[in-house]
Amino acid sequence: MKKSLDKILGTVLVFLMALIVIAVLWQVFSRYVLQNPSSFTEEIARYLMIWIGILGAAYASGQQEHLAINILPPKLNERNRIRLRVGINILIIAFSLFALIIGGGNLVYISYLLGQTSAALHLPLSVVYIVLPISGCLIIVYKLNEVFNSKKYLV
Repeated sequence: MKKSLDKILGTVLVFLMALIVIAVLWQVFSRYVLQNPSSFTEEIARYLMIWIGILGAAYASGQQEHLAINILPPKLNERNRIRLRVGINILIIAFSLFALIIGGGNLVYISYLLGQTSAALHLPLSVVYIVLPISGCLIIVYKLNEVFNSKKYLV
């Protein structure tokens, strides 16, 4: 399951990166060559950057490439190192649940209720913010996978 999720999320991130490159290139071309800057590409690039950053964080979390300070783990034996990793993953799951899924879900809901839209594209901002609960769910799936795979080493 993890490999297929990695592949799907990696493909989505590559696609979003291609879109942001195209948007920025069009902005530069329209501004300097056509002398008529495009009004919507800056907004598209901003929203794509948000999606890339947040989904990229979920992907990095799944690859165990997120930021970490490794002072304590090298001083522990293997069993306690695994326990520490499980505890940290549980804290990450709790953060993802409360901050990204619940908090992000509330942000999406409020934006939807208020009918907030972007200035140039008139895109509902709830569509932009939906990446928060999506990313929270992805992080939880990745971390649960790590916790359940770590449990077999503790027995």
